[in-house]
Amino acid sequence: MDTHTYPVTRTDAEWRARLTPEQYAVMRGHGTERPGSCALLYEKRAGTFSCVGCDQPLFESKLKFESGTGWPSFNDPVPGSVENTIDRSYGMVRTECHCARCGSHLGHVFEDGPPPTGLRYCINGVALKFEPAA
Repeated sequence: MDTHTYPVTRTDAEWRARLTPEQYAVMRGHGTERPGSCALLYEKRAGTFSCVGCDQPLFESKLKFESGTGWPSFNDPVPGSVENTIDRSYGMVRTECHCARCGSHLGHVFEDGPPPTGLRYCINGVALKFEPAA
């Protein structure tokens, strides 16, 4: 059980009112959207990807890359915006990433990304909203 307290907290009813059923299943239920199903996978404009749950800026578009996995992928998050935990679900050991402000599940981090970090933050697009650069 996660006992960490986040700066943004909501009741289950408040989360359900704020999020679509798919967003709730992914962000609060640690689910995964179908690969290739989110329009943000194809977003190429300059801008910022933020958490749908609390508006925290998470990733800059300049660090987004095409991984071929079917989910938006990034080299690195905005400093301090994402926290990692160990995910032991489905008989695997993976690094889960979640929003540091509200604790919402975003996706997973893998060590098969391109330079300079070698990391691939594989993020569920339904957990993100995009704000184009001004």
